[in-house]
Amino acid sequence: MKDDRIYIEHILQSINRIEQYISGKDHQSFSNDFMTQDAVVRQLEIMGEATKRISKGLRIINPQIPWSDMAGMRDILIHDYIDVDLDIVWKTASESIVNLKNLLQDLTPKD
Repeated sequence: MKDDRIYIEHILQSINRIEQYISGKDHQSFSNDFMTQDAVVRQLEIMGEATKRISKGLRIINPQIPWSDMAGMRDILIHDYIDVDLDIVWKTASESIVNLKNLLQDLTPKD
């Protein structure tokens, strides 16, 4: 679990960055802002890569977390970059990561 915590922290850090990047933006302004698109896509790639490094055991005992969706999105963003659907990227960044953040925070020890 020690290494898993590092990867969970990386995912949470990426979520926090995405939240900062899109703060005050709506779908239209995101669609017109290439730098924000690139920044969000990069953080989603990091999230997917970190997900792939999390132990199978942790993934199995936490099926409420969309591990395969996160890894799959990373694969699409990296390997099928020409066909990236920015509507899906926006929906993920503006809606899906809020719930994901809560789920992952439940896995991290409280100090």
